[in-house]
Amino acid sequence: MRTHSRRALLGAGIAVVGSGLLAARATGEFSSGPHSGTDGRDHAHGPHRPAPSDYVAPDGPEVADAERKRSPGPVREFTMTATPARIDLGGHTVDTWAYGEALPGKEVRVTAGDTLALTLANHLPQSTSVHWHGLALRNDMDGVPTLTQRPIMPGASFPYRFAVTHPGTYWLHPHSRVQQDRGLYAPLIVEDPREPLSYDKEWVVVLDDWVDGVDGSTPDNVLAELNRGSGGMSGHGGMHRDEGEHRAPAAGAEPGGGPSRMLTGSYSELLGGDAGDVDYPYHLINGRLAKDAETFRAKPGDRIRIRFLNAGADTAYRVALGGHAMTVTHADGFPVEHAETEALLLGMGERYDVLVTAKDGVFPLAALAEGKKHTCRAVLRTGSGEAPGESARPGELDGRLLSAYRLRAAESARAASRRPDRTVELTLTGSMKKFDWAINGKQYSPSQRNPIRAGERVRLAVRNHTRMWHPVHIHGHHFALPNGGPRKDSAIVLPGRSLDVDFDADNPGLWMVHCHNVYHSESGMMTVLGYLKD
Repeated sequence: MRTHSRRALLGAGIAVVGSGLLAARATGEFSSGPHSGTDGRDHAHGPHRPAPSDYVAPDGPEVADAERKRSPGPVREFTMTATPARIDLGGHTVDTWAYGEALPGKEVRVTAGDTLALTLANHLPQSTSVHWHGLALRNDMDGVPTLTQRPIMPGASFPYRFAVTHPGTYWLHPHSRVQQDRGLYAPLIVEDPREPLSYDKEWVVVLDDWVDGVDGSTPDNVLAELNRGSGGMSGHGGMHRDEGEHRAPAAGAEPGGGPSRMLTGSYSELLGGDAGDVDYPYHLINGRLAKDAETFRAKPGDRIRIRFLNAGADTAYRVALGGHAMTVTHADGFPVEHAETEALLLGMGERYDVLVTAKDGVFPLAALAEGKKHTCRAVLRTGSGEAPGESARPGELDGRLLSAYRLRAAESARAASRRPDRTVELTLTGSMKKFDWAINGKQYSPSQRNPIRAGERVRLAVRNHTRMWHPVHIHGHHFALPNGGPRKDSAIVLPGRSLDVDFDADNPGLWMVHCHNVYHSESGMMTVLGYLKD
């Protein structure tokens, strides 16, 4: 995908056009300590239900004031077009939707302290949006249609503009229907102006599960089949409909769109059982199939920073670089105490940065679709020799493995010790049989609110009452994993397990919390944290 110098900045002039804001207790590998939901003074599900007018609006004065306090710096301008595209995956060409007819979309790279200004032009037949996954940004730029902004209609454009404060590895994708499971995603790299790491080269590695355009399949067809075939929710998909089109079939969602993509018999001990819902025909690294894999070139002895990003919709990936150990330095953009490993597990939406010292030769970088038994790969070449075959499976995939729950936050990223002021109970409910995924038994509605207040230490008490694993993602904030764990915005919660995570309520607005399996979220496993007005 990208090879560049460490300080490369991508930019393009833009014309600011278009607008429109809404006026309006666990054990094992993925574990937390025992639930302590009684230690907060104010719980989210009390007897009083605040009215909509009691909440901070996405474009309210509190949001503008928080943005001023970020001291927005130099403006970095970009343009991007969401458009139908014909993409070569490396020997197989598909019709899909993409950013600028590239897969992944062209990398956006800025420096912490900058103001990012990107105008998205929508050339799709559906409305769309851009969500800036992992960024603590101003609420009216978060990109959730009908909640934080109006949908960007076909033929329209929208100027996103916000201060970027935290360095790290992030990405951008729509928050509209199941569009993320097409080609609509791109890496977002925020460089640290005081970078403490020393390295010679950088490699951004984007993992993805792919179905769009293969034998007539589309993500909308897949969602329709999951709803219809499991016997409960046919036609329910599409939680991000535009105003006035609730429950209307999504474009391309008619029955019979391609072969069955419902996955059965997948199993992963790491994921607690069932590994996923969708039988993907392809798995990609940087938009390429294993038979035509990307090759990253370096010299023996080079120190390489690899930024791993899981942009998949329904697949966790176990990654390893043949012949090499990896030193994990960051999780979801925030530094961790350096830890050596042979393999990493990434749930959907998770990112890890690692350092490797390149050996002499040709080595496979492999990503195993956890529980699905497919492997995609790229190649690291530092010398002569024949490239490993497309079925190459490095032994490191079965070696020492790290997940977020075995990492500790670096001292600079640790949250101050503090008891939670409020506990928000989030019980994950639903089943594959009915495909009735929800939080607290309620499927998502933009009018939902779990009230919190600015200045509070908030505990999210996540209880997975389903038989499926879920990667839980929070918008606009970073929570701390228990027992000194890393700061993250996405975390795997295994079936039947619980997870308590804390964050500081320091970014006013209306913020999503949801499962980052796009088929679960679009079937209802989403809710909203809403800041109450003072």
